[in-house]
Amino acid sequence: MGFRAHINAYDVLSLGPIQRVLLVTDGTLTDTLEAIFGEPIGLRKVSNDIVPAHMRLTTLGIEAGELLMHRKILLFGCITGQNYVYAESDLAIDRLPIAMRDSLIHSDIPIGRLWSEQKVESLKELVSVSRMHPGDLSRYFPLVTSDVLSRTYRLISAGKPVMAISEYFPLEYPVGVAGYAAALAR
Repeated sequence: MGFRAHINAYDVLSLGPIQRVLLVTDGTLTDTLEAIFGEPIGLRKVSNDIVPAHMRLTTLGIEAGELLMHRKILLFGCITGQNYVYAESDLAIDRLPIAMRDSLIHSDIPIGRLWSEQKVESLKELVSVSRMHPGDLSRYFPLVTSDVLSRTYRLISAGKPVMAISEYFPLEYPVGVAGYAAALAR
């Protein structure tokens, strides 16, 4: 199913080209952000907890009580400090290779780069795309005055779902690196 099938509430052509690319990319989001914004992208963990699932998660095929990593992160510009993406993911931790699990717990390497570095085969399956008021997410995007876009997808490896991730990014980013630095100085 194409990504247009996931967008019913608004005209996809009303989005800028950057937002359209971010909604549909199935490569490494970190590399895509670096190419778009021309600066290295870093990862900041907001939280990273391993807990028993409190209920059945059909998206991952996890039963209540199975171990689950719930991870919240920010992808930010290493030069500007601008947050480009906020993401929340649930991972079926016992389905991951041990090296991948350890890296997710102990490093600040983005998931997409870990998948590539460790050569883990995967398939991304887009689940939904939406546009919403930023609400609580505005704390991660303080200079953004517009709506936030989100996409949710599943990552499948070895025929099993291993991760469900929701990524959030502004409908419009502040203009350029200089524009962002000037806005922060105010």
